[in-house]
Amino acid sequence: MSSANLCLLLILLVFSFHSWILRSQELTCNLNDLIALNGFSSCLESDIVGWSNSTSDCCTWTGVTCDNSTALSQRVVSLELGSNKLSGKICDSLAGLHQLRILNLSHNLLRGSLPTKLFHMQNLEVLDLSDNDFVGRIPAESHLSSIRYVDISKNSFFGPMDKNLCKTSPHIQYLDLSSNNFFGEVSPALGNCTSLQNLILAGNNFRSLPKGIFQLQHLSVLHLHNNSFSGPLSDGIGNLSNLVELDISSNSFTGVLPDVFGKLQKLEQFSASSNKFTGILPISMVNSPSLIKLDLHNNTLNGPINLNCSVMTRLMSLHLGSNNFHGPIPHSMSSCKSLSMLHLGHNNLRGQVPYRFKNLQSLKVLILSRTNLVNLSSTLKILQYCNNLTVLILSENFQEEQMPTDVNLQFRTLQVLSIAYCELRGSFPLWLRGCNVLQFLDLSRNHLSGSIPLWFNRFKYLFYVDLSNNSFTGEIPKGLTELEGLIDMNISLEGPSLGFPLFRTATDGATFGYNKIWSFPPTMDLSYNILSGPILPTFGNLRRLHVLNLNQNHLSGSIPESLSGMTNLEILDLSHNKLSGEIPNSIVQLSFLSKFSVAYNELYGEIPAGGQFMTFPYSSFEGNNGLCGRIYTPCQPEHAPTISRGEQMIIFGSQFAYGVVTGFLLTVTICFMSGWIVPRGAPFGVLNPRQTDTS
Repeated sequence: MSSANLCLLLILLVFSFHSWILRSQELTCNLNDLIALNGFSSCLESDIVGWSNSTSDCCTWTGVTCDNSTALSQRVVSLELGSNKLSGKICDSLAGLHQLRILNLSHNLLRGSLPTKLFHMQNLEVLDLSDNDFVGRIPAESHLSSIRYVDISKNSFFGPMDKNLCKTSPHIQYLDLSSNNFFGEVSPALGNCTSLQNLILAGNNFRSLPKGIFQLQHLSVLHLHNNSFSGPLSDGIGNLSNLVELDISSNSFTGVLPDVFGKLQKLEQFSASSNKFTGILPISMVNSPSLIKLDLHNNTLNGPINLNCSVMTRLMSLHLGSNNFHGPIPHSMSSCKSLSMLHLGHNNLRGQVPYRFKNLQSLKVLILSRTNLVNLSSTLKILQYCNNLTVLILSENFQEEQMPTDVNLQFRTLQVLSIAYCELRGSFPLWLRGCNVLQFLDLSRNHLSGSIPLWFNRFKYLFYVDLSNNSFTGEIPKGLTELEGLIDMNISLEGPSLGFPLFRTATDGATFGYNKIWSFPPTMDLSYNILSGPILPTFGNLRRLHVLNLNQNHLSGSIPESLSGMTNLEILDLSHNKLSGEIPNSIVQLSFLSKFSVAYNELYGEIPAGGQFMTFPYSSFEGNNGLCGRIYTPCQPEHAPTISRGEQMIIFGSQFAYGVVTGFLLTVTICFMSGWIVPRGAPFGVLNPRQTDTS
């Protein structure tokens, strides 16, 4: 071989080797992992943004993380595709990621059952499949020896809990099975999960709580709410000395609350609401220095409210509503300086709001409805000093007292006010004029009289106003139709945080609970008053309004065409007034309207057809003698004379026949006399010469 050929061969070898090195550097993703990811992708019905078959380097794909396992390839150790709108099923191929440590497919649209192989991934440490549509049982033969975090909440898994979970996964620290369909006994083997710190079983149908669960010394969060647990709450709960959150609400626990809170020195949140607990508050509970949130509402607890606020210095939220507590509201509660939310409503309390409540400067939410309180004037004078108060519910108290008229009352931060069902006398409270950030106002079911003030439009953020079942007179003020909160769809103001739900009873008796003020439907209810005058056309500007009730008043005039501007309206009740004219056809454009009534007015004309009007019953229009159409009285053709059944015109009767015969005879006689048929003087039977044959 010549030296030239040898030199050329060496050059080719160098280029070939260099090319091989470049290809090796490009192949940074392990081939087995690449096959597994492509197999996973092929089972989906949606594309994954950032994944491409044009590159073999899967380590650059969205949500994929690799490590440096070897010099020539990297292994996939993390796959995080949460909230990517993925749909479809998970195939076995995903289990081919043998080095995977983190798998997060949460908040997607994935469905179907999970492959058994997924629960045999020896290196998997984090598994988050929450908030999908997965179904079926969790494989009983699971063996996730390295797993520490499991969240499969908000799916439709069912069946009993895996009894071998702690045996095959001894290092698990976080387990969330909430909002599924698991049932039966909570596995006694959970007591062997000695590393468990968070156990969340809420929203299932578990019925039995094993003693083994009280052996979990490292447990800090235990959520058992919304299940079917029953019987007394075991004293063993006191063994969980590291508990920070304990929620057993919405079950069927009975008996007294165990007096073990002295052992739970780290407990910050305890909720046992909506159970069947009886008896008094445990001494260790009302002397707990660690509690921040305590919720015991909707039980049958009794006795006085004897909180030791000089010790409970961290207490911020207290909900004792809907129990049988009795006695006055203790003055000592004013020493709970950190209280921001206090709910004592629906108890057998009595007396007045303690004067020292004015010291609760952190108080934001105060609910004292149906507590037999007296002296509204004193209550408001005290509470106005709570400078951060945003929610004040005082309904079903102060029976037949006088609405305070003191214009100097100051509630500058108040966003929610309800003083309903009190049968209060007097007029509209003028001191509300200073509540510039008011969003929600309920003064219904009182005996307030006089006119509604003209300055309602100063409430820039008011979106819910209920003045129904009073005795207000005069015309509807224009200011009520100028509320920015009901006009501007994009108005933004954070509603107050309640910490617990408020309830509203609809006209049909249904009860709705709302955790946020802005969850209430934008409403204006002026029904059952003595209001007169017209319905203002400017109501049509309230584009954000969902409910408008003006029924049971003395309103007159026509229904404005402009009401069609309330494009989000769901309920419109104008019944039992003195309205006249026709129902505007424009209202058919209200596509969200589900309840409508103009019954018992003085309306006439044809009921509009089309849209939601085709679904409204007869009762929506009854009591209007002039209305017609649809399921109501049939309408007569326009301009047609009204003829009774006994007076119907007979066209082809005997009179018509006589007229035809007489007319025919007269016509023939005239023709003969004129000579048109027979010439004058010619004998009868002689033809007209013009008719003779000339051939």
